Amino acid sequence: MYSTYFHRMDGAVKVLLFIFCMTLTFLFFDFRILLIVFMIGCIGLLVAKIPFRKIYIVFTVIFTFSVLNSVMILFITPTHGSELTASYTSFLHIGYATITYETLFYAATLSLKYFTLLPFTLIFIYTTDPSEFVSSLSKFRIHYKITYAINIALRYIPDIQSEYKVIKHAQEARGVAFEKGEASLWIRMKNRVLIFWPLIIHSLDRIDTVSNAMDLRGFGKKNTRTWFYTNKAKSGDFIALFVGVFILIVAVYLKLHVFQNFWYPF
Repeated sequence: MYSTYFHRMDGAVKVLLFIFCMTLTFLFFDFRILLIVFMIGCIGLLVAKIPFRKIYIVFTVIFTFSVLNSVMILFITPTHGSELTASYTSFLHIGYATITYETLFYAATLSLKYFTLLPFTLIFIYTTDPSEFVSSLSKFRIHYKITYAINIALRYIPDIQSEYKVIKHAQEARGVAFEKGEASLWIRMKNRVLIFWPLIIHSLDRIDTVSNAMDLRGFGKKNTRTWFYTNKAKSGDFIALFVGVFILIVAVYLKLHVFQNFWYPF
């Protein structure tokens, strides 16, 4: 178990910083700023010492989603980027329309936006103890039923990853291609996407089991509850929160006065 700065950070402060990072990412549609934020997030991953094998699975999912989303954008709205930039540079004619370079850059910027969310999400998930986190949420006077639901969700993330591996290995035993060299990139991506259906079904069954067990134990009969784990914010946490608030204020100012629209360099 690592004991990095992010692992020691107070849960309430961590969730506020996570919200700040999400807000910062959604504010801008500028490739330059998103790239800087993404690099900062990658540095955070190194500081948090999150193993690469844990990052790889989530990266694969985000990459697959980004590729599919970009393809849909290019074929459904092939000139959307040109509408945003008021310029038209032809790239590829697809029969009913023409894909422009502006739309290609728009799709690339949107994909980078998704990837920018990735490191901050991973840091938040893998450095946060669920019990400590939900006890911190009680400081915001959030009802314990909601915080307990979040607690269960965070605890089941590693289980879902393990279940993903089990389904993947079972499919590989049946001859389904997942690795490089076994099939084309498109077929491998499609096979990975198909894993999610049985994964969702199994997760829903597990949710039903947990819900019934909690009902049998009388969960929710009281208006309040105590917490086994408690944590107090330290000076370093308040400094991080102050820096986060300052960056967010600067970001809002830049969005309103400098980086207002979609950025296209050409």
